Amino acid sequence: MSTDSEHIRDERREQIKKAALKVFAQYGLIGTKMSMIAKEAKISDGLSYRYFKSKDEILTELVQSAVDGSNEAFAFIGSMPGTPVEKLRVLAQEILQEDNHSFILMQQVFAAREVPAEVARIIADYDPMSIIGALTPIVAEGQKNGQFIEGDARELANWYLTALVGLMNVNTSEYEFYSRPTPEFMLRLLLKH
Repeated sequence: MSTDSEHIRDERREQIKKAALKVFAQYGLIGTKMSMIAKEAKISDGLSYRYFKSKDEILTELVQSAVDGSNEAFAFIGSMPGTPVEKLRVLAQEILQEDNHSFILMQQVFAAREVPAEVARIIADYDPMSIIGALTPIVAEGQKNGQFIEGDARELANWYLTALVGLMNVNTSEYEFYSRPTPEFMLRLLLKH
């Protein structure tokens, strides 16, 4: 049984990690400083160091959580009841959320020239192509049902995910003239007309 102090500690760590995720997504891996994370978490710099030794430690935990969450999300999408259209609509809704900082963080980590050793290990063990592997049967089922366009199911799954990820990286709060499309619009990439 956890004590009240352990519970408070766990809550504070989550508060810091949530703030860090937002700051990393906004300022990038290099631009993020512990002081920025502390400010976003509304705590003192010193207090942030009581919970994490460095931004690299926070980054490592965030990347591990993002990888685990990604694996769980794509497993869920593949196994959830519903038509292929419904499944890919749920996927688009999740990815295109305005505050989807985990996806943005992962894109930054994959694009970075240098990351902490533990983050590099996590990424080396993660196979992003497994996501395409999870989406391919959904696309193939949609083709078989006559819902989706013809073509190589794996290639179509890859293009759909690439389009979603690219749009997710557009910071609509920073550029007023950009807006994210709806999941329905994104499905038009695959739907037969």
